[in-house]
Amino acid sequence: MRNYISKILKITCSDKSQEVKLIQSLWSGYGEIVKVRLIGGPIKSVVAKHIVLPKQINHPRGWNTNNSHQRKVKSYQVEINWYKYWSAQCDESCKVPKCYGIEDQGEEQLIILEDLDCKGYPERKTHLKIEEVKVCLKWLANFHGQFMNKPPDRLWEIGTYWHLATRPDELAAMNDNELKVAAWKIDELLNNCKYQTFVHGDAKVANFCFSNDLKNVAVVDFQYVGGGCGIKDVVYLLGSCLTELECEIHENELLDYYFEELELALDKNGNQLNFKELKDEWAGLYAFAWTDFTRFLMGWMPTHQKVNDYSKKLVEKTLANI
Repeated sequence: MRNYISKILKITCSDKSQEVKLIQSLWSGYGEIVKVRLIGGPIKSVVAKHIVLPKQINHPRGWNTNNSHQRKVKSYQVEINWYKYWSAQCDESCKVPKCYGIEDQGEEQLIILEDLDCKGYPERKTHLKIEEVKVCLKWLANFHGQFMNKPPDRLWEIGTYWHLATRPDELAAMNDNELKVAAWKIDELLNNCKYQTFVHGDAKVANFCFSNDLKNVAVVDFQYVGGGCGIKDVVYLLGSCLTELECEIHENELLDYYFEELELALDKNGNQLNFKELKDEWAGLYAFAWTDFTRFLMGWMPTHQKVNDYSKKLVEKTLANI
């Protein structure tokens, strides 16, 4: 795919590109995401994810392993499958970018997406006010409601980028402690919960694109979408956009709001499951899901700021309940 711009012009029926702007490089040198302004066609701008599998792996934190490489290779294929087979099922309540086209040549791939900035979602945030967190939780609730009990065909069987089966290197790097011993039991409890949906798998605040008035969001980056317990997305979102004190203070308020919106989303989709049973199960797994992500951090980067007193309190609670 020597000139991916020509592929974009062909797929979008455009005459030429006016500007190509780098948005970001992909993790560990696996390609780039660019914004391309177009002339002479029906589409004024697109975002293209250009994936090129590297000859030499260069992980910024030193995790240059085959496990790491194979996980990334699969993640890009999963994202292609997401846009091919599933993304069209998302409505405005769980808005995702429209996919205009895909080129897949094995070691080089191109995903051409709607430019969300041009569709009314130009704002990006790093730290959120509580009402803005609720906007993101509403998106997650609608996403989880849309895909409740659907088999994650062609996606990750277990979504999220940190789940235990894909992180043996990080588990081995952990100090030999109680959490390391309990890791497989925690993983089993999360994976075998009765109520399963699709999880986004990387629901950090950086992947939420806000409208100008900050009242709506669209979400990007579906490399780790797959099956699982929806509370895992909730945990990861809260940890990405709130301080540990904010998590402590607003935990109950935010969980209550998420479940209220999830119930509405399930009703909208005509899903007749036992909601009280679902809520009890997922709320009961909140500390387990937080502990599961902390387990990953303790092996990957134990000095990470997210390994804080709030996280440690939830780890202690989980270990006491196993």
